[in-house]
Amino acid sequence: MNEPTRLLLGTRKGLVVYERRASAWQITSVSQLGIPVAYATVDPRTGTWWACLDHGHWGPKLQRSADGETWEEVETPAYPEGAKIKKDVPATLRYLWVIEPAGDREGQSLYLGTEPGGLFASYNGGQSFQLVSGLWDHPSRMEGWFGGGLDHPGIHSIVVDPRDPKRVLVGVSCAGVFETLDGGTEWEPRNRGLVASFLPEPNTEVGHDPHRLVACPSNVDVLWQQNHCGIFHSVDGAASWTRVSEEDGPAKFGFAIAVDADDGDVAWVVPAVADDMRIPVDRSLCVCRTDDGGKSWTAFRQGLPQAECYDIALRHALDVAGDTLAFGTTTGNLFLSDDRGESWRNLSQHLAPIYSVRFA
Repeated sequence: MNEPTRLLLGTRKGLVVYERRASAWQITSVSQLGIPVAYATVDPRTGTWWACLDHGHWGPKLQRSADGETWEEVETPAYPEGAKIKKDVPATLRYLWVIEPAGDREGQSLYLGTEPGGLFASYNGGQSFQLVSGLWDHPSRMEGWFGGGLDHPGIHSIVVDPRDPKRVLVGVSCAGVFETLDGGTEWEPRNRGLVASFLPEPNTEVGHDPHRLVACPSNVDVLWQQNHCGIFHSVDGAASWTRVSEEDGPAKFGFAIAVDADDGDVAWVVPAVADDMRIPVDRSLCVCRTDDGGKSWTAFRQGLPQAECYDIALRHALDVAGDTLAFGTTTGNLFLSDDRGESWRNLSQHLAPIYSVRFA
């Protein structure tokens, strides 16, 4: 795989772009200045840039660009009239979590994950979006889905099977993993083996809190999730999950997770202390990697702060491209590794809190 040359950072104060020049990375542009960018990416099929905004005054907005410099607003998805989150709570768009290219090579199909738990699809390159009613109308949603950190459920992870674009998996906080095999009409929960220790029935079918769901690009039947209750691994397309957290080590709670593109046994996490803390384990930042499907984990610390550190990485703030990894933190630090996470260097200490990190 070629070395990545561009890095997009969605931050609390705009979209920051780094580019590799020779062996050095440097900031080459800043756009959406002052506006929180929840997520930003480049569609590899078309080269179109996308930015999910969380404007303090105007609310969630979606923007796109052909070159990363000139941006245009796309009509923001809207919930249908009469849609309800709960019996007496009207559904209105509160947050755009993620945008994911989907299926066709022409670049016309896209998915958007939102709060309050709606998945939207576009089949015309983002000119318009429609609510995927099959998931919204799932019998578990009204009573079985609930907010995890935010007031209402959020779809933050979308996996589209490159072998069959009608197969889509989503991660919902709090509900769990759901899968469709027919392009969105019928959906089934895929949570067997997960544990929701915060619920009266920990082995419930629906009600889990995946923080991030990812699949190995070369084998989409191998999936990982960084979950509120541990790290979970599936080798059968999410039909079942195995908890692979460390009992006594740091690799057991966090938000971000990444998987190697060619080897589904290799994954990385950025550990934190759970629940009310949300700080690095022992206030010492590390990145943990497994090379054997979660049977063992190694913590790497070289180049990362090891004393009085309060950085954590949010769910979209870690990415991998070949041997290069990057992650951003809630205190505006950006770290990069060229050796599969074994050593790190700091590219910036002065950014706004970082929400998303994506190579392009």
